[in-house]
Amino acid sequence: MPAQPNPNDALHAALALVAPGTALRDGIDRIVRAKMGALLVLGDDPKVLSICTGGFLLDTQFTPQRLSELAKMDGAIIISSDGSRIARANVHLVPDTNVPTSETGTRHRTAERVALSLGVPVVSVSEEMSVINVYAGGMKRQLNDIGRLLDRANQALQTLERYKAKLDDGTSALTALEVEDVVTVRDVATVLQRGEMVRQIAAEIETMIVELGVDARLLRLQLDEVFTSLDDELDLVIADYPAIAPTQATGGDADAPASPKGLRLLARVPRLSSQQAAAITDHFGELSKLLRATADDIARVPGVSAKTAAAVKDTLDRLTETSILDQYI
Repeated sequence: MPAQPNPNDALHAALALVAPGTALRDGIDRIVRAKMGALLVLGDDPKVLSICTGGFLLDTQFTPQRLSELAKMDGAIIISSDGSRIARANVHLVPDTNVPTSETGTRHRTAERVALSLGVPVVSVSEEMSVINVYAGGMKRQLNDIGRLLDRANQALQTLERYKAKLDDGTSALTALEVEDVVTVRDVATVLQRGEMVRQIAAEIETMIVELGVDARLLRLQLDEVFTSLDDELDLVIADYPAIAPTQATGGDADAPASPKGLRLLARVPRLSSQQAAAITDHFGELSKLLRATADDIARVPGVSAKTAAAVKDTLDRLTETSILDQYI
C-alpha cells in the first residue's frame, strides 16, 4: 500500500518559499510595510490558469520590487511554483464555490478555496490587519513576527526537553522489564504515549524552524541534538511491539503480557546491521528466547558470524546485568 502524503510536507515546502531570507518574503514584507493587501498563487500550471480571468501576462523574473508594485492592483498575482517568475498579475480568480471555507474576508476565502481545490500553495496578505496567511496541504498557517516566533520555538524546545526526560525514564524502565520478561501492554503503551507527545512537539518545532528560515540555524541544531536519536529509539519500540497502540494503556487488556522481538536491544550491538538484527529476531521469535540463547545458538542464524554472535551475546548479557544492578542501587 503506497504511503499517504503528509500534509505537513506541503505546508513546509510553502513556508520555505516565504521564509525570512528569501526573495518572496522580502516582497511580501514590502507589501505589508506599504499597508497593501495581496493574493499570491504559487503555481502557474494549467489547472491554475484555468480559473484565471482578466489580468495580463508577464512571464518575467521575480523580484521583490516588482511584486510590491504589482500588489498595488486589486487582482491576484500568479507566481511560478519555485518563486522564480511572475507569470500573471491583476488576475481575477474563479475557484469552485462548492469548496467549503472557514474564512470570512473575500481575499482569504478565495485563497483557501484555491489552495484546497487545486492543491497549490496560496499566500494572502490582509490590507487592514497586515496578517500573512499561508494555505497549503489543506492547512493554514499565519506567519508570526520573527521575535515572537523565536520565543515560542524556544519555549517549545524546553517543553520537548522535559518530555524527553520522562520518555527516557520510560524506555529505561521498559528495558528492565524486558530483560526480566515481565512487560505488560500498559508498560509499552505508556512509552508509546510519551513518544507520541514528544513527536508532536518536535513536529511543531520543525514547522517553526521552516517558517523562521535563515533565523533558525541554532534552533535546528538544538532540535537535532534532542530528537534525532530518540526518534530512532521510538521506531524500534514500535517495531518490537507492532500490535500495541498507545491508546491501549487505558484499555481492558492493559495488564496482558507483551513480548518484544528484541530489535531495540539489538540496536545497541556495535556494528550489527539492521538486516542481521531482523534475521536474529525472526529466528528466535521473541526477546526472552534470545536472552537464553548461547553465542553458538545465535551463530546458527544465516548471515551472522561467530564473532558477531559473540558480540550480540556479550551486549545482551551486559544489558541484563546492568538492569539487575540498577534495581539494587
